Amino acid sequence: MRFLVTGAAGFIGFHMSLRLLKEGHEVVGLDNINDYYDPKLKTDRLAMLEPFSHFTFRQCDLADKEGVEKIFQEAPIQRVIHLGAQAGVRHSLNKPFDYASSNLVGTLVILECCRHFKVEHLVYASSSSVYGTNTKIPFSTTDSVDHPASLYAATKKSNELMAHSYSHLYNIPTTGLRFFTVYGPWGRPDMAPMLFASAISEGRPIKVFNHGKMRRDFTYIDDIIESIFRIQNIIPQANPDWSGEADESAAPYKVYNIGNNQPVELESFIQHMETALGMKAEKEYLPMQPGDVVETFADIDALSAATGFSPSTPIDQGIERFIEWYRDYYSA
Repeated sequence: MRFLVTGAAGFIGFHMSLRLLKEGHEVVGLDNINDYYDPKLKTDRLAMLEPFSHFTFRQCDLADKEGVEKIFQEAPIQRVIHLGAQAGVRHSLNKPFDYASSNLVGTLVILECCRHFKVEHLVYASSSSVYGTNTKIPFSTTDSVDHPASLYAATKKSNELMAHSYSHLYNIPTTGLRFFTVYGPWGRPDMAPMLFASAISEGRPIKVFNHGKMRRDFTYIDDIIESIFRIQNIIPQANPDWSGEADESAAPYKVYNIGNNQPVELESFIQHMETALGMKAEKEYLPMQPGDVVETFADIDALSAATGFSPSTPIDQGIERFIEWYRDYYSA
């Protein structure tokens, strides 16, 4: 099949494109290669995809309606995996309009293209951040998500609402994926694994927020990709018999959590990093940051029931693989 993968030069988008290409699918990758973090990492990811003859790259901003439409006009696209977005909770405190353009307008452009070009399934990235200040754990897709703790989280909830409206109005099958703290090789430099590895390796102190009293459902990238690959083949169907009482919708619309279902204490995560690096961390304990949350924990029952797969990579194995890549990449 022919897929459009947005955010193809990003962390998850790169891995997803690589998996689809290895499975023999044709992939059109879209990315604007912005400078939110070092563009060299993005171009190096793309360099891993370019040897595949069935990969095509288009540099374009998601909010560029005419530019994105041209990609859909080139040849029929059967499925869209929409992973492109302005990422980062803390960045949204300083650059809020970046999120309005990329996450809101950009997603609207993708939805409109899926509508007019008859895409058979849109799979898009949401985030565990939609759970905001919820205290009931584990987080379930049936929980209310009305209390986002950041603008980034608010845009991700908005994406889910926008997708539902298009599923309802135009019968477009859409599936939203709430990712929980993704890590692994080729990861983002602004996330804890890369920040910690860099600081520890260079003998700088690492910043430990909320004085270390944090828990995260760290999810290894291979588990994320396996989940997405299975889900893109599970196309939601409209339910004409919906009574209005169930948690589901009458529209061809689904949302899943993708997490490891095993939250890890931040101090434990740091210890695994120290073991993998063979070095001790100097820690600078700091208060909680605005927009952050104390704990994330995914209820993945719906994911497991639908796909027959549950993320399960142990944190020690995942960190070891990440550090192996980190050393190879940055030494080169």
